[in-house]
Amino acid sequence: MKTMKSFLFLLFFLGGFVQCAQQELSEAKISRIHKRAITIDSHTDTPMRFLDQGFSFAQRHDARTQHSKVDIPRMEEGGLDGIFLAVFIGQQGRDDAGNLAAKNEALRVFDSIYSNLERFPDKIQLALDSDDIYPIIKKNKKAIFIGLENAYAMGRDLSLIDTFYNLGARYFTLCHTSNNDICDSSTDPAGPEHDGVSSLGEDVVRLMNQKGIMIDVSHISDSSFYDVMRLSSAPVIASHSCARAICDNPRNMTDDMIRTLAENGGVIQMCILSDYVKAPEPQPERDSAKAEVRRIHGNYYSLDEEGRKKFLVDWFKIDEQFPAKLANVSDVVDHIDHIVKIAGVDYVGIGTDFDGGGGVEGCYDVRELENISAELLKRGYSEKDLCKIWGGNFLRVFSEVEQTAERK
Repeated sequence: MKTMKSFLFLLFFLGGFVQCAQQELSEAKISRIHKRAITIDSHTDTPMRFLDQGFSFAQRHDARTQHSKVDIPRMEEGGLDGIFLAVFIGQQGRDDAGNLAAKNEALRVFDSIYSNLERFPDKIQLALDSDDIYPIIKKNKKAIFIGLENAYAMGRDLSLIDTFYNLGARYFTLCHTSNNDICDSSTDPAGPEHDGVSSLGEDVVRLMNQKGIMIDVSHISDSSFYDVMRLSSAPVIASHSCARAICDNPRNMTDDMIRTLAENGGVIQMCILSDYVKAPEPQPERDSAKAEVRRIHGNYYSLDEEGRKKFLVDWFKIDEQFPAKLANVSDVVDHIDHIVKIAGVDYVGIGTDFDGGGGVEGCYDVRELENISAELLKRGYSEKDLCKIWGGNFLRVFSEVEQTAERK
């Protein structure tokens, strides 16, 4: 009897060992597939961190306690090959003084990116063309691309298109949360100003096509989107957007918009900012506390560097006191499933919006990107599909925009 018990225990132990080994093998396979893909995050606001003199891009940070989602060590952990760093400009006045301040702020952010490129040349390298990422990866470096978020930074000065292009910007997000002189925003509380793209905006679209700059339709209003689709001779991108059918937010794209984007040959890069992924649960105490910070400090973007630091100290205290109830990786992939269903796997990618609010449970910072791959594989996506979603689709559009410019 004792021998039989020992035999049964051995079978149980071996069965558990085999099951554990199979699980480890599965995780190892996921990791191998993720690492084989060329992975690009098309939108992060990490340069906002660069303006803090105490931040080192080469140092590993903790996302929960230091509120930083991206740095070089965690890019390596997360298997991210290329990243778009956004030159983000928060909108203020649209008069001459406001436009000059916006331009100067943009130039300051560009400088911060170049400062990091110069400080860490053994780790990161600037990428200017769609095919630059391949030799950079071979040198075991991370490719740094640049995008301009909010073309408000150019005011009404069309010559700044050349200026920002020459500084490395390869896409312009046409607006942010407010209307500007180029187009209407999807979230301006005042409502539409131009009923889409303005006459100046039409010139901007044409010149961006000629220059080979990707037009980014994230944040713009529905009317602005359809104007861009009518005006652009090249495919366009949504660098960080989601599906409105899954989460009804004006920042997200309707099914018809996604189909139109795909018919144009463009790509929607899935954003993982929780409020755009899943309708947020009510958190009145958190919302009231955030409103109080804004009341005390004023508009973050109108503050000087010291004022911004004080704002963020109080802002992050609220995150600790009233943690946000976040969407998760499964919710993110629900959006990808929907986009694939209505447009196809060739027209979706990833643009996290890390350091600009992006981050969900299971993919809270860049080191956890592989969890998105794991969920995709779990749902039956192939390695080829993953390669398209993680970078192939975006690089195709990038290349086609370049080719359109060359033909002009």
